[in-house]
Amino acid sequence: MSDLPSPSRPVPAPTAADSAGSDASAAPAPTPAPGAAALPLVMEEPRGRRKPPRHLADLTLDERAEHVSGLGQPGFRAKQLSTHYFSRLVDDPEEMTDLPAAQRAELVAALLPPLMTPLRTMEADRGTTRKTLWKLFDGALVESVLMRYPDRATVCVSSQAGCGMACPFCATGQGGLQRNMSTAEIVEQVVASARSLDRGEVPGGPGRVSNVVFMGMGEPLANFKAVIGAVRRLTDPAPSGLGMSARGVTVSTVGLVPRINQLAEEGIPVTLALSLHAPDDELRNELVPINTRFSVAETVEAAWNYARTTKRRVSIEYAMMRGINDQAERADLLADVLLSYGDWGWVHVNLIPLNPTPGSKWTASDPRDEREFVRRLEAKGIPTTVRDTRGREIDGACGQLAATEG
Repeated sequence: MSDLPSPSRPVPAPTAADSAGSDASAAPAPTPAPGAAALPLVMEEPRGRRKPPRHLADLTLDERAEHVSGLGQPGFRAKQLSTHYFSRLVDDPEEMTDLPAAQRAELVAALLPPLMTPLRTMEADRGTTRKTLWKLFDGALVESVLMRYPDRATVCVSSQAGCGMACPFCATGQGGLQRNMSTAEIVEQVVASARSLDRGEVPGGPGRVSNVVFMGMGEPLANFKAVIGAVRRLTDPAPSGLGMSARGVTVSTVGLVPRINQLAEEGIPVTLALSLHAPDDELRNELVPINTRFSVAETVEAAWNYARTTKRRVSIEYAMMRGINDQAERADLLADVLLSYGDWGWVHVNLIPLNPTPGSKWTASDPRDEREFVRRLEAKGIPTTVRDTRGREIDGACGQLAATEG
């Protein structure tokens, strides 16, 4: 995008009369009991939680060499370990034959400690969608999803165990926040999927991860330092990292405005996905409680500023909920809010069909209402897509599997 215009005066969000889930679809939470109090917003993780073991993915290559030197080993061992982890995708120390046998166990224990254990892996779409429930070192449960398409392989990762954003329609949000994940715990979800693809365990033959979306459990920007560390590990050239393109990484947020602005200054051209879900403050205050701190106008302006700064198009995530946010007039209002910043290609809308749950008020929109929503957005020139609803039969949206196991 070039010759970026200044926005016209933003349309204030008028009163109307996942966290987006994984790339599979948004997850509805159970309907709360009548009179049940809404969960509070939690911006900081609970104190007193033990930290995960330090792993080479938590460190830069220089920091790894310094750590290895502290063990009395030559610094180049760090590069050898990094090559095994990020390039060769090895998880068996016996295959690391370039490490001296006498010191191999010590080196692996120091820089490649186990971070998570798979409890369940469920498959859908003839094995090309694989959802894994992981148990972390302290018993916390998180989920990741690998989705293979003909032209790409996407991994949806979690960034927190639980979530403190309290969105009432989201299974993860209704479970509350347990703790932040470490950089290495986030990265390990991608590396584990990369191993599965490399070993031909996913239909389609050996392959590579091309895309990573931070749309799993948790609010990524509430765990900013670890998420940025993970993005850098994913995009650092091998053996420092996995060597992915930053343009293949998407970071989702419900709208932590100061962190969106901070992300814009990081110099990493990832795609920003803003989970908006409503174009007016009255409804968004209910659906996305962080809106009580940062209004629709403030949040959309931060997203526009991200696009202006990074030259990367922003994705507006919008979970379609029957009778709640899918009215035709809200489609018109959403278009007006976005167009108030100009139509220079800075944004597109990604509609998310909600996973229907019998008896819950949070259920999927009628297909006719969804089509009309798309028609109205496109009529006003807003590029719009409807998310591929993969993984419905395996509780595809993040938070559902952990909720049943927990």
